[in-house]
Amino acid sequence: MPVRRSFSTTGASRLYIQNNLNNDQTHPSLQADPNAKVYDFRSDTVTAPTDEMFDVMKAASRGDDVFQEDRSVKELEEYMANLCGHEAALFCASGTMTNQLGLRTHLSNPPHSVVCDARSHVFLWEAGGIAFHSRASVSPVICRNGIHVTADEIEGNLIEADIHTAPTRVVSLENTLSGLVMPIDEIRKISELARSRGLAMHLDGARLWNAHIQSGVPMHEYGAQFDSMSLCLSKGVGAPVGSILVGNHTFIDRARHLRKLFGGGWRQVGPLAAVAKHCIENVVPTMPETHKLAKYLSDQLTSMGIRLQVPVHTNMVLIDTTSVGLDVQEDLIPALLQKNIVIGGQKNKSRIVLHHQVDRKGVDTLIEGVREAITARRAVEPEQQQQQQAASLY
Repeated sequence: MPVRRSFSTTGASRLYIQNNLNNDQTHPSLQADPNAKVYDFRSDTVTAPTDEMFDVMKAASRGDDVFQEDRSVKELEEYMANLCGHEAALFCASGTMTNQLGLRTHLSNPPHSVVCDARSHVFLWEAGGIAFHSRASVSPVICRNGIHVTADEIEGNLIEADIHTAPTRVVSLENTLSGLVMPIDEIRKISELARSRGLAMHLDGARLWNAHIQSGVPMHEYGAQFDSMSLCLSKGVGAPVGSILVGNHTFIDRARHLRKLFGGGWRQVGPLAAVAKHCIENVVPTMPETHKLAKYLSDQLTSMGIRLQVPVHTNMVLIDTTSVGLDVQEDLIPALLQKNIVIGGQKNKSRIVLHHQVDRKGVDTLIEGVREAITARRAVEPEQQQQQQAASLY
């Protein structure tokens, strides 16, 4: 019997990152210390280029990448292809571009569809690119374990070829996802399933280095499970700009053509390629310390009564402040801004992201600010209760 898609009506809790579109982080009326260091925990994309990075960029080649004549770009692409166990690579401007190019290169003959985790960046946060660029629909899978999708769940959501359907052509996974590491054994099972059905495997590996560092799984072992991989260079890696798509020679040649069609051909980008390789070699080795700080932060926050939305595996701490009565935008963001700590979030949820430019002092300052916000909230609660009781008498 062919496997048919099982339509699930199971409810799923929404993470902060799924509700982050109306996120006011400016609070212009608040004045913080202009001479103190600002620690930005909104994302690992916020890291600033260092003077050392600018020195690397000044020493880079300055050829034309559209003509494939730049030495630094070629070195980065060859380095990444070898690292991931693939034949070729393509340097692009963003992770959204490398994801969409990868999927579009696989998806050439609609009707067709992509199956992925319902929390995936390619589904939620790339402006509907799968529909726009690839003319494909998406089958989002809600994982029952709250951490990662399983091979059984993917199989249950595959769409077979039928005159009424858009059959599944690509399985897209993400590692890490909300900071969670997907086990390599489950990835292997899904890869074996996909390849047995003639489906392409794509990985959004925007933070794959974090998964690699935390799990110890070599990058080429991850690479062996996928036909294409997108790896962001401006998140945990800390480069100013860029992302890499890897695959075989034919795949990358086609993706390069599509990159031009997307308007993504860029010229003298050797400096960006050179600094990206520098960051891989110098920032990635600092990730274990970043992960330790994230675990330390989560332990301190939970000791105050704050709940975690998901476990902390790598560099992300997703919190729910309902239990301590804090509103993230009204109570927490203003209190932390007074200490030059920047976070995002709304209502009772926030995603706190650590990176190589966050140190123990910044984490301790954040912890202190949260503790003070909780104390301030508890101090006003009795007064609010009295006011509510008095109002109920009238």
